Amino acid sequence: MATSWAIKGEEVVSCNCAWGCPCQFNANPTNGHCRGVGVWDISEGHFGDVSLDGARWGGLISWPGAIHEGNGTIQVVLDEGMSEEQREAALALLSGEHGGAFFEIFAAVCPNVEEPLIASIEFETDRERRVASFKLGEIAESRVEPIRNPVDGTEHRARIDLPEGFEYQIAEVGNTVDARSSLEEPLKLELENTYAQLNQFDWAPA
Repeated sequence: MATSWAIKGEEVVSCNCAWGCPCQFNANPTNGHCRGVGVWDISEGHFGDVSLDGARWGGLISWPGAIHEGNGTIQVVLDEGMSEEQREAALALLSGEHGGAFFEIFAAVCPNVEEPLIASIEFETDRERRVASFKLGEIAESRVEPIRNPVDGTEHRARIDLPEGFEYQIAEVGNTVDARSSLEEPLKLELENTYAQLNQFDWAPA
């Protein structure tokens, strides 16, 4: 029996694609495979009777090919500030068993699920300025800044507008200045000047 839920908040993701990320347009990833890291910070939400206000989790994901081809591996990192009930709710959502296109799709293409880790998650984002940083304990970190003109260094602003998007409708595109993880393959990560997205999310089962 699915549990009723709804969450909204801020998301920041860094991946190994070029700016724009072909995966956003049903194309193959820039390098033929996909690796990324992100944080989801809930400002308001619930899972059944469990409040998810202020809950936060991160994740590292790797696919050997295009996302839609599946066989991905995911490592979830739960914030140490979450209660046990919030952690159980987050894992239930991430399983995809309680609906929501984002969770159902990612569960379908990521059959290789690592045991969840718990760490202190630091997260800062200013979506309007395309600036963000996050750190998942000693597991992973990322720093995002605006894309800059290669000639004069001025900030360049670009957005992805997906009116029917299951993850977001509008995302600001940023530059992952650098990101890395301490995990082993296939979740090892070292990025420099690659795609980043900063967006709101507002999800509930259909």
